[in-house]
Amino acid sequence: MRPLILAIVLGLAPTSVASAQPGAKTIAAFDEYVRLTEARLDAELAGAGRYLRIDAHPPARRDAELARLKSGTVLIEQLETLQNGRRIEAPDGLIHHWIATVFLPGADLDRAVAVLQDYDRHAQLFAPGVTRSKLRARQGDDFTMYLRLVRTKVITVVLDTENEVHYSSPRPGCVEFRARSTSVREVEDAGKATEAVKPAGEGHGFMWRLNTYGRLETRGDGVLIQFETVSLSRDIPFGLGWAIGPFVTSVPRESLMFTLETLRRQVPGARVPR
Repeated sequence: MRPLILAIVLGLAPTSVASAQPGAKTIAAFDEYVRLTEARLDAELAGAGRYLRIDAHPPARRDAELARLKSGTVLIEQLETLQNGRRIEAPDGLIHHWIATVFLPGADLDRAVAVLQDYDRHAQLFAPGVTRSKLRARQGDDFTMYLRLVRTKVITVVLDTENEVHYSSPRPGCVEFRARSTSVREVEDAGKATEAVKPAGEGHGFMWRLNTYGRLETRGDGVLIQFETVSLSRDIPFGLGWAIGPFVTSVPRESLMFTLETLRRQVPGARVPR
């Protein structure tokens, strides 16, 4: 019943719900958030912090988390980048920031990276979260690629995304990548004869930007993989928290969990703990 009610609401409220475009101040806030987040990542690579988040914890907590990872748990937590100790507010928007880590026993670093870089096959490897994928171009460690993402929580949203990805090897046994969306467009009637891809910035605003920062490290008999995502969506209109709230707030976390759990199954040689 609720999906039907939501569909009616979306159709009857074009100004407040059915159409949501990010304003200049919203984008500026997100860009500043990303700038500060990437400055922290750069500092970690320069030696001012630990490469993986779990290694920055006190020894007792680190050892406990490593034990959980080796037992098959995917660790996930919400982060927030502050500006001089203060929150960065995005007017009419919400910034979502999550970090998750998984351990792949028996995996090889090169094989794990090869799966990540096999963008033509992401629709096969990461189905049903990805339904179309294509490598647009590659120059050395720089990739441009297309993904069609499907996200479901009360409602289903289909998004065509264009992305730029840069890989690096900051130290032996480690690989880092930074993926930044350059275009996110909402798709109506996906897969039907009436399919239409909206211009960037138009649509319901369930996702306007998506950046993913990945770090992989050979550890013992396997590979530790850490993904950190920073995304931007519309805020939650008053009175529609029950319908839109679960999608806007839950999907970034659940998508990250799905990606790492799926990656664990797709890397050749990796053993899935039982």
